[in-house]
Formats: sequence, structure tokens, C-alpha cells
Amino acid sequence: MEPPIIYSKAEFIETDTGNKVSRRATIAGPQNIILGGKTIISSGAIIRGDLRRTGPGHAVVISLGRYCLVGEGCVMRPPYKTYRGNFNYYPMKIGDHVHIGANSVVEAATIGNHVEIGKNCVIGKFTIIKDCAKIADNTIVPPNTVIPALALFSGSPGRFVEDLPESTQEMVEAQTKQYYTRFQPSER
Repeated sequence: MEPPIIYSKAEFIETDTGNKVSRRATIAGPQNIILGGKTIISSGAIIRGDLRRTGPGHAVVISLGRYCLVGEGCVMRPPYKTYRGNFNYYPMKIGDHVHIGANSVVEAATIGNHVEIGKNCVIGKFTIIKDCAKIADNTIVPPNTVIPALALFSGSPGRFVEDLPESTQEMVEAQTKQYYTRFQPSER
């Protein structure tokens, strides 16, 4: 068993559903951000739920599933494009058991379940990452890329490296649940 990851109880807000959100994270437009439960938002992370489509009342929703980790310094903002002269943001949906490494920037349209994104990655606009994929540290995924299930992508630009084993789903699920269990408040 790996040692616990100790955090300052004063720094994190814990919600009824077990989400742990750092007070040092920037959650812009929280009414448009849905956390599935047992998700950890680390210090310095920025989640932009305040960006809207053209016109009032068209907020864009960012949803994260259960057992997700948004690493320190990550930036998550919905993808956008200009269509017929109108600038629009689009929703971002992230599945369960997704770990996003420190200092990564994510503008994906969809991230499936059991996905690992390394540190210092850039996930381009409207990227679709299928279930059980892995993005290696320092990878830059160009906009509109579709990353197949059980694929490892690496490099700049990110390219397919190899297929991941069928057991990836179980391994990632075990890792995300263990990480959440190890993430313990200090006594103070």
C-alpha cells in the first residue's frame, strides 16, 4: 500500500458527494461545472465554467465524472470556434476515473472513462479521447484529434505509440480509487 497523500484540511472544501476542491483553485462559473463525486481539484487548477455561447443564458457546462483528478496548475476551458461570424463555446464532458496531470491545458470536447493525461500536456480544441486511452507527459494533441480507445499517444504533435492492454480499465480504476483513498487531510 502506498503512503497517504496528506493535504491541509483548511485548504480543501469537501462537498456532500466527496469532491475535494482546493481553495487555491479557480472555479469560474461554478453553477456551470458539474462534479460527479469523489473528484479532486488541486491547487492552482483553473476550470472555466463562466464562458458562454453568444447571447444571454447560454452558459457552457463542463462536467466531470466520478474519481477524477485535476492536477495542480491545470487549465480546463471549453472548446470554442467561430461559425458564420459568431464566436461560440461548446460543452466539455469528462467521464469517470480520469486523471489529468499537473500543468496540462485541456480544451477537449469529450474525454471518455478511465483516461490518463500526463503532466504538461496540451489537449487541443474539440479533441475526443475515447475510453481507456493514455496521453504521455509533455504531449501536445492537435485540435480535432480523435484518440481511439486503449491507445497511448505521445509527442509533439501527439501520435499513436501503441495499443494499451485490455486490463487498462481495471488498472486505471484501481489507481484512481486508491489515489482518492490515499488523499487524506492532515490533523490541523
